[in-house]
Amino acid sequence: MPASQPMNTRPILREHLPALFAPRAPESHKGTYGTLAVLGGGPGMAGAALLAARAALRTGAGKVLIGFAQDAAPMPCDPVQPELMLRDAHGLLADASVGITTWVAGCGLGTAALAHRLLARLFAQRGDVPMVLDADALNLLAHGQVQPEWGPAPVVLTPHPAEAARLLDCPTAQVQADRPAAARALADRYGAWAVLKGAGTVVCAPDGPCLVNATGNPGLATAGTGDVLAGIVGSLIAQGIPLDQAVPGAVWLHGAAADALAAAGIGPIGMTAGELADAARRIRNAAP
Repeated sequence: MPASQPMNTRPILREHLPALFAPRAPESHKGTYGTLAVLGGGPGMAGAALLAARAALRTGAGKVLIGFAQDAAPMPCDPVQPELMLRDAHGLLADASVGITTWVAGCGLGTAALAHRLLARLFAQRGDVPMVLDADALNLLAHGQVQPEWGPAPVVLTPHPAEAARLLDCPTAQVQADRPAAARALADRYGAWAVLKGAGTVVCAPDGPCLVNATGNPGLATAGTGDVLAGIVGSLIAQGIPLDQAVPGAVWLHGAAADALAAAGIGPIGMTAGELADAARRIRNAAP
């Protein structure tokens, strides 16, 4: 990571995110709000893909599919969210008819040979479809098992500090010592949106300013909350919300959901990732 320099940042504020709260047109239909695909959920990690997909659906995506990184989908349907469409990853990648408008890849994907073959295939065929990379997708990228040859369409990277350090080939302490500089370095190196998670999540556009989020609380320090964030980012992009509102807006909404749960006594201690999506849905539907 290059030597840090003072950076100007500004906060992410609700008033900067009008598209998140715009009313929906009466004549809209499920196709109006995009089709999100989640590539992840390898053996023993199906829950990560389910958390991302459920969050995407509950924050407004029109249709959501999961391609599990397994030989076959581990279940015929999601009993909690039967609206989700479940397939094995090869089947999803092979089916051009589903009309995917945004990809989320990495949630529980794993780092075995199958995982990197699937991710490389996604990079090669996604075309002009935006893509959010989280968790194991970032680790595969950092370890050189896949190359950032993903074309010019938008990409969003959502690392926690240790993943960011691997992507930048530097110590985690260096990332944490100057989080805006680390996020800027990620955006510059990979030509992507960078979402550096943690207390005061930093969002940097590939060619624009860096923003710092003030919502959220320690209740988010639990397994699966990053998968939920990836699903929300992908959902807002799939719905056609401009990137300069969709990416920081997802971060703000994720934290605001945690704050709403804590205010209701559901955390911060014992808050679970699966509780965030419903809270985020209530916030999007609330009157200003």
